[in-house]
Amino acid sequence: MDLCGLTKISYGLYVVCSKSGEKFNGQIVNTVMQITSTPPTVAISINKKNLTHGYIQSSGVFSASVLHQDAPMTFIGTFGYKSGREIDKFKDVRYEVIEGIPVVLDHATAYILAKVIGTLDAGTHTIFLGEVLDTKCLSDDICMTYDYYHKVKKGLSPKNAPTYQPPQPKEEKKMATYRCKVCGYVYDPSQGDPDNGVKPGTAFEKLPDSWVCPLCGAGKDEFEKE
Repeated sequence: MDLCGLTKISYGLYVVCSKSGEKFNGQIVNTVMQITSTPPTVAISINKKNLTHGYIQSSGVFSASVLHQDAPMTFIGTFGYKSGREIDKFKDVRYEVIEGIPVVLDHATAYILAKVIGTLDAGTHTIFLGEVLDTKCLSDDICMTYDYYHKVKKGLSPKNAPTYQPPQPKEEKKMATYRCKVCGYVYDPSQGDPDNGVKPGTAFEKLPDSWVCPLCGAGKDEFEKE
């Protein structure tokens, strides 16, 4: 089946957070949508394998921070490609606990607080329906769309994301591209890595040994030629 049509659906980019007792966790999602206006409700889709899924089930509450399009890939990588089972994602991130719910404020244009009032089993994912407890605009910065994340920032969909699709073969390029074996990020010499000071036109072999994957932090030795 050709899934091309699904790639045309519009999405944003968000950090959804929740808690389990005194522990906090959060993850990148692209499926946050308003369902009703009276009362205001939103829905989110979370993979059942993710730690945040269990936290939302445990606490019955969650927050969603709306990211602006200048959010760096390193920040997105922390919340999108690393597990809260292994690291503290909040260690170097500005956040507040509002009404007992962790809310990420870094690179956010707004946030939403919600309590779960319903769920829908969607196979690999659970759709959580939440009644809005509070919401606040933080800036007038342009919100990041998933299309911008893919086309401009060259981001990928993690395997646990509802929009994940296996990588497709690419046409041969003048300079070889290299794929991260950990998260799937592709280093394209024609694009470089501007967020980390690597100019377009820089071959992978010319990257300094200290360079790491901008999404998951893996070293150069974790990349393979496409």
